[in-house]
Amino acid sequence: MPHSYLINERTFLAIKPDGVQRHLIGEIIRRFEKKGFKLVGMKLMQASEDLLKEHYIALRDCPFYSHLVEYMRSGPIVAMVWQGLDVVKTAYAMIGETNPADSRPGTIQGDFCIEVSKNVIHGSDSIESARREISLWFHTDKLTCWADSTEHWIYE
Repeated sequence: MPHSYLINERTFLAIKPDGVQRHLIGEIIRRFEKKGFKLVGMKLMQASEDLLKEHYIALRDCPFYSHLVEYMRSGPIVAMVWQGLDVVKTAYAMIGETNPADSRPGTIQGDFCIEVSKNVIHGSDSIESARREISLWFHTDKLTCWADSTEHWIYE
């Protein structure tokens, strides 16, 4: 079995307002569960403008920044923390390219999105951004650490 610190890698995912409105929550969660990742935190919420501005701070100088914050405030978001071996890299690959036209079929973007501005899900793009984003959206004491009885069927 791999070292527990490898299995305990975490990433932040958020189903965006269009994903919630289109009733894709269950389908998206199902994909990550079937892959073998463990859900350790989840909440349905209306994100504040301050939280979103902090979340997207690296994009603050981009022309679409204000529109992005407004779009993310337009409805509820499902914020999640997933755990597993190489979860950041693998989840990002499962999501697909930011531009749905560049995403392969089988990815979330490739299967459910047409426009870049309505791309249903956000995923952390690195371990560092995952740590930062998880700390913005969740108090670590609110994440649930639990023993998954299927780990021995997933990990060597």
